[in-house]
Amino acid sequence: MLFSSITFLFVFLPVTLAVYYLAAPQMRNLVMLAASLFFYAWGEPVYIILMMLSILMNYFCGLDIDGKREYPRSARRSLIFAVTANLLVLAFFKYYGLIMETLNAVLPVEIPYRVLSLPIGISFYTFQALSYVIDVYKGKVRAQKKFTYFALYICMFPQLIAGPIVRYVDIDEQLKQRSFGIVKFGRGVMFFVRGLAKKVILANSIGEVYTQVTQLPVGTVSVLTAWIGCLAYAFQIYFDFSGYSDMAVGLGKMFGFEFRRNFHYPYVSKNVTEFWRRWHISLSTWFREYVYIPLGGNRCSAWRNMFNLILVWALTGMWHGAEWNFLCWGLYYGLLLILEKYVWGALVDRIPGVLQQLYTLILVMIGWVFFFSPDLSSAQDYIGMMFGFGASAPADRQAVFLLTTHWLLFLLCILGSSSIGWTLLRAVTESYKKGRTQRIMSCAVYLAVFLICVAFLVTETFNPFLYFRF
Repeated sequence: MLFSSITFLFVFLPVTLAVYYLAAPQMRNLVMLAASLFFYAWGEPVYIILMMLSILMNYFCGLDIDGKREYPRSARRSLIFAVTANLLVLAFFKYYGLIMETLNAVLPVEIPYRVLSLPIGISFYTFQALSYVIDVYKGKVRAQKKFTYFALYICMFPQLIAGPIVRYVDIDEQLKQRSFGIVKFGRGVMFFVRGLAKKVILANSIGEVYTQVTQLPVGTVSVLTAWIGCLAYAFQIYFDFSGYSDMAVGLGKMFGFEFRRNFHYPYVSKNVTEFWRRWHISLSTWFREYVYIPLGGNRCSAWRNMFNLILVWALTGMWHGAEWNFLCWGLYYGLLLILEKYVWGALVDRIPGVLQQLYTLILVMIGWVFFFSPDLSSAQDYIGMMFGFGASAPADRQAVFLLTTHWLLFLLCILGSSSIGWTLLRAVTESYKKGRTQRIMSCAVYLAVFLICVAFLVTETFNPFLYFRF
C-alpha cells in the first residue's frame, strides 16, 4: 500500500487513527502492530511470513545475548549467529539473481534458476534488526522482553517500507511511553502533507522529464539534453525519497512517535562529504556506527582509513541493489571522499561558495548516472554524452523544448530542494501574528496543498516510491 494512494489516505489511515485513539493506552501498541502487519500484507501477502520469522529470530537472539552478559564469549557467539543469519537471508533474496547471472556468464554451461522478487523493505527492517542485536550485545540497551513491542519496532508501518532506518536505542523509551497532543498531531499532518506534495506534485512530474530523455533514440541526445535528464532524475529521487521520509516522520508524530530527519537539503552541500551528512542520514549513520567505526574509523593510519572508506562505500553501494553499477556507484563515492580528505579537500574549501556547490552538484549528478542506468555499459554511454562523446550536438531543439516547457517545474524543484522553499511556505502561513488567524491561514494553505495532491492522484497511474526496490 502506498502512502500516496487514495486507499491509504481515505481508508487505511483514518480507520487506523480512529481505532488507535479510541483504544486504551495500554492497547495502542497492539493496534499499531496489527495495522502494520495488515499494511505490509496488503502488498506482500507471502513475504509477511519471512518478516515474522525475522522478528521471532531476532527477538529470541536479543534475549539470548542479553542473558549471557556475564559470559562474553558465549554472548559473542550468539551475536555472530544473529548477524550471520540476518545477512544470509538478506543476501539470498537480494543477490541470488546477481550471483546466478555472474556464474552463468563465466561457466561453460548455463544453470537454470528462478528469479525471486525482492521482499519490499527487507533491506530496511533487516538493518533495524541488526542494530538491535548489536546494541544489546554492546550493552547500549537491554533486550526487549515484550514481544509486541519488539515486533512493532521492526514492522511499524510509517517507516517499514523505505525508512528512515530507526535504531532501537532511539525508540526504546517511546515504545513504553510517548506523548500525544493536538499540537504534535498537527505538526505530523504538516510533515505528511509536505512529503505528499514532494512525491505527487514534484517527484512524479519531474520524473516524466527524465523518462522523456531516456526514451530518446541513441545518437539523438545532445549534451545539454543529457544534463537536463540527469538533473531531472536528481530532483526526482530527492523529492521521491525525502517525500517518503517526511511522510514517515509525519505519521510517526500522529501516532506519538518521534523519528529523526532523513534529509537536510543535500543539494546545497559544498562538498561530497557534506552531501552524505545531509542525504539519507539514517543509512549513513548506520554504516558509520556499525561498520566504519568498528573497522577503526579514522583513528588509524591513512592507508587503513582509505581501506575503511572504500569497504564501507562498496557495502553501501551493494545495499542499494544487486547490480554491478550499484557497486561502482558506491566505489565512486568512496574514492571521492578519499580524494576530498587527502588530496583536494583543502583546495575546495578555499574557492567561492557558489563554485563549491556547483562542484558538488556536478559530481553528485555523475553519480546518479550509475544509479539510474540499467548496467555499467549504459552508464558509461550516458556519462559520455554528458561530456560530448556520442552526443548529437552541444545543444538542440529537444533541450530548448524541455527547458521552455518545464521551466516552472525546474524552478519549483530548485526552491523545494533548498531552504528557500520552506522559508516561502512559512512566510505565507505565518504572514499574520500568532493566534487564531495564523492557525486558520496555515490550515487553509495545507488543506489546499492536500487537495491539489489528491487531484494529481485521481488522474495518475500507479507510481511507487523509487526506494521500494531497495
